[in-house]
Amino acid sequence: MTAGREPERTIGLLGATGIGVGAIVGGGILALAGVAFAATGPSAVLAFALNGVIAVITALSFAELATRFPESGGTYAFAKKVLSIEAAFTVGWVVWFASIVAAALYAVGFGVFLMLALAGIAPALVEGAPAWLGGRAGVVLIAGSSTAVLALGLLRSSGGGGAWLNIGKLAVFAVLLAAGLAQIAGAPGSIRTGLQPFFAAGGLGLVQAMGFTFIALQGFDLIAAIGGEVRDPRRTIPRAMLFSLAIALAIYLPLLLIVATVGMPEGRSVQEVAAEAPEAIVAIAAQNYLGAFGYWLVIVAGVLSMLSALQANLLAASRVALTMARDRTLPAWLEAISLRRRTPWAAVLATAAVVILVLTAVPDVASVGAASSLVFLVTFALAQRLTVMARRRADPGPGVFRVPLFPVLPLTGAAACVALAVFQGISVPSAGIIACVWLAIGGVLYGSVFSRRARSVDAFSQAMDGELVRLRGRSPLVLVPVANPDRAEALVGVANALAPPRVGRVMLLNIVREPEADSGAEADPTAPALANVQAVVREAMTASFVRHLKPEVLVTVAGNPWPEIARVAGTHRCESLVVGFSRLDDPDVGGQLEKLMGRVSSEVVVVHARPGWRLDQVKRVLVPTGGRGGHDVLRARLLGSIHRLGAREITLLRVLPPTASDREVAQAKLALTRIVHDEVPHEGRVVVTRTAEVADTIAEHAADCDLIVLGMRRTGKRRKSFGNVVLALAERVPCGIVMISHRG
Repeated sequence: MTAGREPERTIGLLGATGIGVGAIVGGGILALAGVAFAATGPSAVLAFALNGVIAVITALSFAELATRFPESGGTYAFAKKVLSIEAAFTVGWVVWFASIVAAALYAVGFGVFLMLALAGIAPALVEGAPAWLGGRAGVVLIAGSSTAVLALGLLRSSGGGGAWLNIGKLAVFAVLLAAGLAQIAGAPGSIRTGLQPFFAAGGLGLVQAMGFTFIALQGFDLIAAIGGEVRDPRRTIPRAMLFSLAIALAIYLPLLLIVATVGMPEGRSVQEVAAEAPEAIVAIAAQNYLGAFGYWLVIVAGVLSMLSALQANLLAASRVALTMARDRTLPAWLEAISLRRRTPWAAVLATAAVVILVLTAVPDVASVGAASSLVFLVTFALAQRLTVMARRRADPGPGVFRVPLFPVLPLTGAAACVALAVFQGISVPSAGIIACVWLAIGGVLYGSVFSRRARSVDAFSQAMDGELVRLRGRSPLVLVPVANPDRAEALVGVANALAPPRVGRVMLLNIVREPEADSGAEADPTAPALANVQAVVREAMTASFVRHLKPEVLVTVAGNPWPEIARVAGTHRCESLVVGFSRLDDPDVGGQLEKLMGRVSSEVVVVHARPGWRLDQVKRVLVPTGGRGGHDVLRARLLGSIHRLGAREITLLRVLPPTASDREVAQAKLALTRIVHDEVPHEGRVVVTRTAEVADTIAEHAADCDLIVLGMRRTGKRRKSFGNVVLALAERVPCGIVMISHRG
């Protein structure tokens, strides 16, 4: 995990609010006002107001999560904290898709408005243009070009010039509102006339209008998506979200009132006009009370609104891609940061490229846009559920914004978003189909390409941060059978490292052998065994207290300790089992260990070390790898646990046969370099060598190391648990050896 790859926190309150305003204000009202009026008549004003209430409730949950986890990624980052990495990938995959499609929709909208503007400004120019330029091809050309230009702006700075677009469109809307409100003031009777009948389609029409238009208020969540670049996020993010929604509603509600009243031709209702031309309802209204000047104001507002929303969604989608790349749930190259600009250039360019691909390859972007709306609603509901889960599992701590009326408010908001999502799925069945297809594509990619590295990085993160384990509702238990007081300190140290801080638990197990039934009456057959129990428990507890641990201690009685270890591990659902052996060449040890690993589903860690060896004193670690990937997760967790104790020198070694080609050597080096990037917080060493003497080579590199970490395969009956290489190393090297085996 190489340091120094973070974008700088350069976005203040105005910039963060601008991102929300850029995404919300303009595009939604211009595109969806007509749909709402056609569905319910004048009560569309109430539909937008009720959607505003739901949006504010949702924004409160986003604000708590974004201030608790002030990093980029939005809903994906929140899911990663509270859910599994697989669930987080699913969330991130669909959120990235939804933001990309939203950007494509706004790019198309910009192309349409710009074509209208050109037709009005220079009709001769448009009429003389080739036929293909006046149709979809011209719109796509403009949309793709605008996407590329805005992406280049985002490469220079996080703002990307969006502030000027916001200022321009807010000024235009201010003129429209001022003129319209002046008209209403001059004709007060127009309100009563224009708003009758208020519920033109009854309560069902109102619900339909809410379902169609809630997405017009989507955009406050984009502020959370760039949370890692916001200055003083705990104060800035909640304010920016609420300010952006307040600005949007302050424009939307009066404008809708103006459209329904003074904006309609005399003798015609807003529902009738909207049914005939839903896309042009705002332009028709502005032209009715301001003449041609009003029409042009709407055109300018449309151009600026679509462009600012496109820029905001490009920014947010690129940050989702950046965060997923860091977690290896998307290709790692997407995390590249410009050293000069401190912007994620790879994620920005990749996101823009996918937007342009959607523009050119998808003939009906609107149908895909319905799937985007559905995804946003589902993730809004999920974010509010995550707020409840995170708060109940761990206190947010001081300074974190808290949703009021918890948990009633977030659960109410989640239910409302789910209801709107169900409506969206029923009203536009293709939306659900498209979302499911995209999910299926993501599932295939994750399972075949991303899962191995993503799980390793996630395991490393959990080892470094116990709070992440707590937020996921886990309290992993590490079982440590202890029979020899001389080995207790080493085993407790390894168990302590594997148990996540503050949430992990360690159970010390001592098994007392059953006394012989025919022992003499005068002698006490239990005395030696009980004395050993006292010595073992005393030594193990002393080692635990030195490390500020409070382990659980379990003493059981059994004739054979091996089945008893398996029974206890299963009964207590232990995540890890740490066992120690002084001699690995004893054939009975290998056979019994093989049987034990066949009985337990826990991860098994075998420790071989001389008396006095301690994990917290390790400075240099050698990790030979076989390239098969079977122990990636446990190795990552162990390395993270070791690094949690302090900085360590890590050397990754791969021994190839003498016949290996240069290409195979290069591929091995690349694979080890990836492990270093994923699991080593600082620079690690990578060594690849060709030789037939595997044990000699490992022993040579281990000469100045304190620990060797080896993978141990769970084998069948025909193969020994400890191979010749392990046995040779145990005999020759003075350092500790930790062998890891993933779950069976």
